[in-house]
Amino acid sequence: MAVPRGRVTLAVVATAASLLGLGTAAVVRGAIRPSPAVPHPAAYQVVLRQPGPKPAYRRSGVPACEQELGPARPRLVAVGASFTAGVGSGPGRSWAVLLARRLAWDAVVYGVPGAGYVRPGARREGPVLAEVDQVGLSALKPSLVIVQAGHDDIGVPPELERQRVEQAIAAIRAAAPRARIVLLTVFAGRSPAAAADRTDRAIVTAARAADRAVIIIDPLAGGWRFPHERDGLHPTAAGSVWIAAQVAAVLREHGIRPAPAPATGRPGAIVCDHA
Repeated sequence: MAVPRGRVTLAVVATAASLLGLGTAAVVRGAIRPSPAVPHPAAYQVVLRQPGPKPAYRRSGVPACEQELGPARPRLVAVGASFTAGVGSGPGRSWAVLLARRLAWDAVVYGVPGAGYVRPGARREGPVLAEVDQVGLSALKPSLVIVQAGHDDIGVPPELERQRVEQAIAAIRAAAPRARIVLLTVFAGRSPAAAADRTDRAIVTAARAADRAVIIIDPLAGGWRFPHERDGLHPTAAGSVWIAAQVAAVLREHGIRPAPAPATGRPGAIVCDHA
């Protein structure tokens, strides 16, 4: 299917929880599982990274959690900054985890607060290029790679920002040539609007130049509004649900849809959250 060109902008206001059909989740031995009362097309579990060092990679280049991913299910990899790490919404409740639940896909989520295409972020585990390398895309063979970054690069010279965006897209394309790539760009927050817009335009321009097939989801240009924490930037749990719903809607427009429910007795999707 041909991918429409240009950036996708959304300014849709919706009741977040109802859009995704989300409800409470029960915590069972470190994994988040849906309450039996929550209707959902497939079972799922979220395996949270415990506090401590980076994930231990086996000889295959894939962490232990990723060893459990099903070979028959499509895979999503989401890398990014604090929104992807679940800052505000809480561990295991980031927009990326909720999106994977919506799709019923296996997923690997790796978020580093403060990271961008240029900024290294917390513990210097970024920038995006480093995150892409850390998750081991070539071994995972994802169907979809989403990068959420930009806000933390506000103030970076546009030329440098464009260069790093192009490098990140090239690295993803080389490691996962069959994957569709999505960039979730700058979110409005505490920074001056003009500075945020310069960074946003640099990312969009670079993405178009690097790969016309990249799907661009632009919260800043779309005027996204969702429930925030008191810091005026990060989403609450409801805000992350809202964001996941908007991303899911864009993906649906590009033919990316939920996986069918697994047969009785078959394991459901697994989300490895290293945020």
